[in-house]
Amino acid sequence: MNNPIEHLNKIFDSRIRLGIMSALLVNEDVNFNDLKELIQVTDGNLASHLKTLEDNQYIKVKKGFVGRKTNTTYSVTKAGEKAFKAHLEALEQMIKKLQ
Repeated sequence: MNNPIEHLNKIFDSRIRLGIMSALLVNEDVNFNDLKELIQVTDGNLASHLKTLEDNQYIKVKKGFVGRKTNTTYSVTKAGEKAFKAHLEALEQMIKKLQ
């Protein structure tokens, strides 16, 4: 990896998307309210970042019900996992070059 900065993914530049992907990488799936609480953002802000990740096919959305309440859960796709790990690897390489 010659220049790690070339391997950074613009989609993951956002603190919120970094948080979403990190949470989904270590959990099989996470529902909307848990993500909102974990990342400390508004409904609209979280929804727009989730949409960006979904549009890029980095996450899957599953809508269902718990009792009578809607329950939307999110999970990372194989492509999302690969892209996010490549992004983290590029960050790691950048840090190593600075040491």
